[in-house]
Amino acid sequence: MLTFVLQAATAAQPQGGSLSFILMMVLIFAVMWLFMIRPQRKQQKAIEQFRNELKKGTKVLTNGGIIGEVVEVTDRTVLIKVDGEVKLRVDKNYITAAPDAPASDKKQ
Repeated sequence: MLTFVLQAATAAQPQGGSLSFILMMVLIFAVMWLFMIRPQRKQQKAIEQFRNELKKGTKVLTNGGIIGEVVEVTDRTVLIKVDGEVKLRVDKNYITAAPDAPASDKKQ
């Protein structure tokens, strides 16, 4: 279908070609936005919402691969109980998702 649209655009203006170039660039940007930028924004919003809804008792996974349970939440940090009495204070930005979340939610 894209080939048909581009052929129609070049047939309408055979000497200039600038219209077909502009149309092609717009289509490339639209495809990039649809398949790359939009899904990435949705994923970032979901992770940000998860971080804002953290509360005591929530199981979390850090970017470093540490799985633990939230003990305390402050503005910028989270205290995580890892094992026994081992606790780590981690910046909220390093919390990615719940470890038992479906694999489709944990893309990269």
